[in-house]
Amino acid sequence: MSQPTQQSSAESRDDAAHSHGAGSTGDLRVTGFQPLTPPRDLLTELPLDDTHAELVRRTRAEVRDIVTGADDRLLVVVGPCSVHDRDAALDYARLLAPVADRLGSDLRIVMRVYFEKPRTTVGWKGLINDPGLDGSYDVQRGLRIARELLFDVLGTGLPVGCEFLEPISPQYIADTVSWGAIGARTPESQVHRQLASGLSMPVGFKNATSGDVQAAIDGCVAAAHSHVFFGVDHDGRAAAVSTVGNPDCHVILRGGQTGPNYGPDDVRDALSLLQKAELPERLVIDASHGNSGKDHVRQAAVTREIAGQIAAGENGIAGVMLESFLVEGRQDIGGELTYGQSVTDACMSWQTTEELLDVLAAAVRSRRATRVS
Repeated sequence: MSQPTQQSSAESRDDAAHSHGAGSTGDLRVTGFQPLTPPRDLLTELPLDDTHAELVRRTRAEVRDIVTGADDRLLVVVGPCSVHDRDAALDYARLLAPVADRLGSDLRIVMRVYFEKPRTTVGWKGLINDPGLDGSYDVQRGLRIARELLFDVLGTGLPVGCEFLEPISPQYIADTVSWGAIGARTPESQVHRQLASGLSMPVGFKNATSGDVQAAIDGCVAAAHSHVFFGVDHDGRAAAVSTVGNPDCHVILRGGQTGPNYGPDDVRDALSLLQKAELPERLVIDASHGNSGKDHVRQAAVTREIAGQIAAGENGIAGVMLESFLVEGRQDIGGELTYGQSVTDACMSWQTTEELLDVLAAAVRSRRATRVS
């Protein structure tokens, strides 16, 4: 299969010079364009086989049932803040898969496999954007690595969850994803609401970085409706994308500038807002980010407090998000990296994570018991 090649610096300069000729007013700050393989070509080269497709379909339905209340298990989205090392991510999946099987009657575990990293200002933007972690921005290679890793994780029997930052990359990977997220910087973004309306899996909207939960609720309402927006088709052509709307969107509490929002009062307030919006009174809580101050030690304590609410009978908590990797903490990019340690937000260790998964499963069993009694 022939593939577009990355433009050389000279070709980029030629393109820039052409667009910046005498009298030109367009692309004055663009230095070049890197052609990408059309989505159809990558999907044809790396197709989703029947076994993996069935896993995606089944787990999407399971997640949908959990966030709507038809399934009393707890959704747990757990894994690295952002994937930067394919081998380490797969080693993590191999540890997580048997735990997911063991706790499957209480938890629907989905591995967090995030490839695009939103930044407050600047920094490494994720494996798809810069797989070399060196500013080379070989997006073509990043898309291929991402799709191959998703296949590897599905091969362990785990479903995957991804955050979507823009409307182009999902055409390359979304067929493998069982749960999606819209991040805290973008719940009010029309582009992201429109994107979520066309995604094929349940999607969680995080509350805004300010802590505003209503922004996420409004995002869910907007995404449930049909939209027409600019995107690309499977042949990579610019297109007007029409959607039918996504009824499986839900709110994620992640804290914000006003502080954490995972406590009982915060949960009750959010559930009340969902009721007013005529949405299912079910939500997911992110134990990291604003709820833990990005402190991986505090994240474990937050998770135990959330488990306490579940054990006490709180039915509105449908899921929990955890940031976890092989080695606790975080490190900066540059020099020799510690294998299995995050290069973005600090994560809990695998050992701590496994303990907390057992705690959450026990909380679900206790919640069931409160219903029976």
